[in-house]
Amino acid sequence: MKKAPKTLERAPKAYKNTDFLNSKDARSIRILAEYLHPEQTFRHVPMLGTIAFFGSARIRSEEEFKADEVRLHQALQNAKASDKKYAESALDRLLRQRRFTDYYNHAVELAHKLTEWTLTLPKHKRLLICSGGGPGIMEAANRGAYNAGGESIGLNISLPFEQFPNPYISPDLNFEFHYFFIRKFWFMNLAKALIVFPGGFGTMDELFELLTLVQTQKITKEMPIMLYGREFWKNLFNFEYLAETGMISEEDLMLFHFADDPDEAFEYLKRELTRIHSLDDHHVA
Repeated sequence: MKKAPKTLERAPKAYKNTDFLNSKDARSIRILAEYLHPEQTFRHVPMLGTIAFFGSARIRSEEEFKADEVRLHQALQNAKASDKKYAESALDRLLRQRRFTDYYNHAVELAHKLTEWTLTLPKHKRLLICSGGGPGIMEAANRGAYNAGGESIGLNISLPFEQFPNPYISPDLNFEFHYFFIRKFWFMNLAKALIVFPGGFGTMDELFELLTLVQTQKITKEMPIMLYGREFWKNLFNFEYLAETGMISEEDLMLFHFADDPDEAFEYLKRELTRIHSLDDHHVA
């Protein structure tokens, strides 16, 4: 005769079972959580929406550039003969990116100006700076808002390199995503304007998905889209050629606006956002 089995402990509830929640079968739950958690937070944030900044994580601040330059010069001096070519290549890459440091400074200044302006508006009409939460241009955007005394949002994403939350994000508005498409949803859903600084594949992905959504009227709200850095964008893409060949309509060239200067960008965005959202009341509430 078998002995009576030992009393079993309670099994963990499914929503507390981390092995299950991290499994392929629970992917839909994880996706839903990345939608619902930000929604819960934003419901309690008094704002009209966001001004989203896109741009490269690799564009350095002046301080970072100088520190990296000193480090690489020292590495070159101390390198063995067999390693000098690698050190020279790394230093050359850094020096070629020197001029892009100006974009970091411009992003800080523009975000600062926008935040100062929006702080003069009633709380329910304020526009918070929103970035991808990481370094580079993303950090610059949050930094500008922080310096101006405003809150800002960081929609960070887990990546094997580059991406970590910058210190200028408002702590209660710092989010971590796994799924790119849910992160993009929150960018587009909240945005009242978008500013796209120079960047790589990620920035291109965000820009062209946005332009496609507006072109195909999946996004119907009127929303200023600014490409910052005319020289960079004109060298990278011949938008006029797309229109000449009929791949896009002439009207599609009106979907975005170029700017090269923080003052110029600020005045354009302030004018357009005021017109679209009737932001004429400057009484602070």
